[in-house]
Amino acid sequence: METQAIRFYYQSKVHEVQDAPTTRTVLQHLRENLHQTGTKEGCAEGDCGACTIMVAELNANNELEMRAVNACIQLLPSLDGKAIFTVEDLAGENNALHPVQQAMLEKHGSQCGFCTPGFIMSMWGLYLKHQHADHPPTRSEINEALSGNLCRCTGYRPIIEACEAMFSLPKAEFKKGELKAKLESLQREDTFSYQHERQLFHAPQSLDALAKLYEQYPEARILAGCTDIGLWVTRQFRELNHLIYIGRVKELKAHYVENDQLYIGSGVLLNQAFTALIEHFPDFHELHQRFASYPIRNAGTLGGNIANGSPIGDSMPALITLGTEIVLRKGDQVRSLPLEDFYLGYQQKDLQPGEFVQGIRIPLSSKARTFRTYKLSKRFDQDISAVCAAFALELDEQNLVKTIRIAYGGMAATPLRARHAEAALQGKAWNAEQIALAQEALSQDYQPLSDMRASNDYRALSARNLLKRFYLQTNPQQPLGEDQLNVFKVAKYSREEAHHE
Repeated sequence: METQAIRFYYQSKVHEVQDAPTTRTVLQHLRENLHQTGTKEGCAEGDCGACTIMVAELNANNELEMRAVNACIQLLPSLDGKAIFTVEDLAGENNALHPVQQAMLEKHGSQCGFCTPGFIMSMWGLYLKHQHADHPPTRSEINEALSGNLCRCTGYRPIIEACEAMFSLPKAEFKKGELKAKLESLQREDTFSYQHERQLFHAPQSLDALAKLYEQYPEARILAGCTDIGLWVTRQFRELNHLIYIGRVKELKAHYVENDQLYIGSGVLLNQAFTALIEHFPDFHELHQRFASYPIRNAGTLGGNIANGSPIGDSMPALITLGTEIVLRKGDQVRSLPLEDFYLGYQQKDLQPGEFVQGIRIPLSSKARTFRTYKLSKRFDQDISAVCAAFALELDEQNLVKTIRIAYGGMAATPLRARHAEAALQGKAWNAEQIALAQEALSQDYQPLSDMRASNDYRALSARNLLKRFYLQTNPQQPLGEDQLNVFKVAKYSREEAHHE
């Protein structure tokens, strides 16, 4: 395949790049090549949000989608066929401030200023989403939009006030129709191929093309949202000689219900995947809020989180308890297996050379079960789990355990079911005495390690307590409410009560 130029739309023109490494980040190109230095580098790992930009692309239905993402961990070739916007693009004619900028000025939200451009771009994303809504965003929606922006100064109060005030200022319309026409002219029908020295980058447009390409180059790395591989580049300085980007494969972006199963393709973005999950399993809501940050969920994919196989990947324990199957493909061959059987050991998966994750299937019959998932970490937003627990329970008419599935992340080399604890509960009465026995059985299921996030003793105790929390929440006789079991809910209610007083 002959090399092609990377083409993307920025500041009213199409940019073509032919001489950049495949692992050059969007942030590096913006600052060092285009000299657009409003976008800052803070952490270079997608945590601080100083590098936040907006990316626009056409989805599988040829609709325009715009998302706030971290430029520091997005690779330049993945921009092909897309548009980007930075803080330099918001001001109108005669440099008139955008309502987002004006609100930050009036509410004194800029503080030291270093991370302000990133806040502005996240706020612009919120502005575009709610500009024509019936009501402005709630405090929770504002918090979620800002979850990927870490302020280094005095606090968030004036920034949150600016988020509320920007909707009362004269509107600034964004011409999406013009942008859509520009992007349509940049779309490719066949695989995008780019080469820089010995580095290769391919972006197939169809599932068949991806399967053929990966079977031909099994040593290549599959690239989806770049939220993990981006750190290989910026932190570990790995040499990645061949990347196959799946972000343009339409079939992998599909999610639908078929044969009483929810199917989610491996290219579905995390925010979209969680929306589909919550529709059928509402108790995914808190995990959705606490999974990484909003910009990370705008770029990363659920399939990537699953394929990565991290022992602290938050999605896997919940999906395992729901009986999820993973769908794998190699060439023309497709196979599936239970998700818990996919993980063989630390960073070891049941994957053949040239085989990739095509998607997952979640049986909707699991909706009959009581499902909960809990995450323990040092922060509410954007933090790695110390322990992540998930439970799926079905009781019979006598309150005996008909089915129980328990899984934990952060407790072993892989996300793992607690089969000894399950056995201690299966067929037994759902009561405090049996729960105590199951808590003891957890020591046979897991021997956790100590690291910077938590000690082994803390993890073991937390796992036991989370099982008890699930029981207290589902006890048929006297279940406790969220406000009695969730410290974040208690804090929320306290704030609301204080506000009303």
